[in-house]
Amino acid sequence: MNIRKIETFTTRNLSVVRVQTDDGQVGYGQIAPYHANISALVLHQQVAPRVLGKRSDEISSLVEMVIREEHKFPGSYVCRAVGGLETALWDALGKRHGKSVCELLGGTPKEVKLYGSSMRRDISPKEEAERLVRLQEQFGYEAFKIRIGSNFGNDVDVYPGRTEQVVAEVRKALGDRTLIYVDANSGFTPQRAIEVGKYLEQQGVVHYEEPCPYPELEWTKQVADALDIAVTGGEQDTDLAQFRRMITMGAVDVVQPDICYIGGIDRAMQVARMAQQAGIPCTPHAANLSMVTVFTLHMVGAINNAGPYMEFTIEQDSWSQGLLETPLQVRSGAVNIPTGPGWGVEISQEWLNKAEYAVSER
Repeated sequence: MNIRKIETFTTRNLSVVRVQTDDGQVGYGQIAPYHANISALVLHQQVAPRVLGKRSDEISSLVEMVIREEHKFPGSYVCRAVGGLETALWDALGKRHGKSVCELLGGTPKEVKLYGSSMRRDISPKEEAERLVRLQEQFGYEAFKIRIGSNFGNDVDVYPGRTEQVVAEVRKALGDRTLIYVDANSGFTPQRAIEVGKYLEQQGVVHYEEPCPYPELEWTKQVADALDIAVTGGEQDTDLAQFRRMITMGAVDVVQPDICYIGGIDRAMQVARMAQQAGIPCTPHAANLSMVTVFTLHMVGAINNAGPYMEFTIEQDSWSQGLLETPLQVRSGAVNIPTGPGWGVEISQEWLNKAEYAVSER
């Protein structure tokens, strides 16, 4: 059961990882999207030499060993690369035992309620509201997330007043029965974030994501302390010690680890357990229709403090289309956790054939 071969199938935005053990078991995982070609190089150059020949079922210790040994390169790229391996190892383990990853983690596959997640700021408030209404009618979403402020905008909106306009327009169109989440993507300083937060509370918004630049935990705590609305964050963070600080100091009311960013599902589960001990929910970040959404479904089915809705993008990114043989289907605002062994999904051979191939083997 030792790791014999690590293969990657890569485009600039996406890299699928295939791992094979010396007894022939195969598993598929994925590196975090965006500049995935760089992360794939990190996987072959910095991760593979440390794990080839090691036991494939000692997943947590392998990941922590890589991160420890590559301590001169802390953060995003190493965690993204090792996360590709980690998720492939979970798939292989599930297939070996004939169980879903959700079951291996102690959960039970079930239906998961979703919030439809908009990624757009290049859309008028009226157009955003109209498309959310259409999607609600088509797919039955009970909650949506929209973008406010500007990405790391330092209090500069896409244009003056857009934040208030889009929230008001969406609330008016969807009515009071639909939950509204917002994401500021590190857009505000504390004073402006609190000002916006008071307006969000008046509009009945229930989730205020990353109001301040995410490294500035003290800023985010100021916002959380000043508001009743749930302040959330953590998607960008890769260091478990940073999550401990975030949770212990009360910087957020909801933690949002990204499985692919943080280094795999086991490390994301560690964050969820920290949050549970502190009495706060975990709503993992899953912002595209690549394998990260599949991973997140399995995680949500296995944690006790999952938020009421899981993120599910409403965008159709061309780079992720055709990845899965059978795409996830949203019905009545929910999707089922795949029940087959491992991740329970099949990667399209056609997609793999078109990607750039690389291999590291013993």
